[in-house]
Amino acid sequence: MNATRYPRELLARLPKSDLHCHLDGSLRTRTLIELARAQGVSLPSETDEGLMELVFKESYRDLPDYLHGFAYTCAVLRDAEAIERVSYELAQDCIAEGTCYLEVRFAPQLLVRDGLTLEEVLRACADGLDRARREHEQSAAVKAGAPPFRYGIIACAMRMFTGGFGPYYADLMRVMEGVPTKEIYGIASEALVRKVLDARDRLGIPIVGFDLAGAEEGFPASDHIAAYQLAHKGFLKKTVHAGEAYGPESIFQAITKLDADRIGHGTRLFEWESVGDSEAPREYVQQLAEYIADRRVTLEVCITSNMQTMPHLRRLEDHPLGRMIKERLSVSICTDNRLVSRTTSTAELDKVVHAFDLSPAELRNIIIHGFKRCFFAGSYLEKRAYVRKVIDWYDTIADQYEMPKGRRGAE
Repeated sequence: MNATRYPRELLARLPKSDLHCHLDGSLRTRTLIELARAQGVSLPSETDEGLMELVFKESYRDLPDYLHGFAYTCAVLRDAEAIERVSYELAQDCIAEGTCYLEVRFAPQLLVRDGLTLEEVLRACADGLDRARREHEQSAAVKAGAPPFRYGIIACAMRMFTGGFGPYYADLMRVMEGVPTKEIYGIASEALVRKVLDARDRLGIPIVGFDLAGAEEGFPASDHIAAYQLAHKGFLKKTVHAGEAYGPESIFQAITKLDADRIGHGTRLFEWESVGDSEAPREYVQQLAEYIADRRVTLEVCITSNMQTMPHLRRLEDHPLGRMIKERLSVSICTDNRLVSRTTSTAELDKVVHAFDLSPAELRNIIIHGFKRCFFAGSYLEKRAYVRKVIDWYDTIADQYEMPKGRRGAE
């Protein structure tokens, strides 16, 4: 197709959301270097170029290679000041490329240590995001009609862990010595829900969702049912990493056992070959896709990170996003990890529109649907008003680039 159909400048100016973005995977390299020096953390290189060559690469051998960089990023997030700075800079980077709505997720319990409580970790993240929000309110773009920057925090539980994951988990494993490990996983998730609900309701921290991350295979979502029931009872919206490292059955369990509103990744949705619990795996996969479509369970698609961690995806065109769009599933384009995947929301959209030859209507619907399916921190009426502002701004920018009006599709 004509590569000038969607100029990069247009994609950068269009309002965008990022519903799946990990804080500890989205630092600036310069900040990582400065924090490491200040805190005595050893890095493989102390230059931007060196880190990009040795750690945060264009491509990775496998998922462990991809995850290697988190050992360094998490190591420097050891005090409230560092967490606040990284959160602020992430929001700045989003705003600079037109991403006006951000849901940043991370496991706050991994950052807990002596002198830094879980509540203080969450507060530091919120403070950084809110500082960027306040600054953006005064920008010329907002005064000209652009949507203001809005954000929410998603707390991640872990499907599995060991005491080596950090002081929080080390203390937990020590206290619960003798309890079956599988039970400890669920208890830890339930405890985290209670903590984040308290931080939201008592401290006013804008925690908008709960997530389950970590190794899928061998660590089923069913271990965490009690935690998700508690989140549901507390009106905390729910997403689950599923279908990234395991097949369709992992997605099915996230929806049916944990009542997930959204699915993180869902990349293996159509891989019927990996279905082991059905005599008709092709039909199982199609029925699952139909169920997801009908329920409007949104898939948080992170195409660059998927290409980097799934060797069987050799070309962008091989990614199942094309089929998801064709079958009218609810999808949102996300970054996953801006540093580790060396990407932005604009870069993700640029890949998607050209790999799958999106029509103006398809592009518009995907972008706007990301806002409609966000876990907005305000009231429903406030969310509707915000989405309306996004739609109006989108159409203003589209008109400036003479995008065909008749093919924009329904809102």
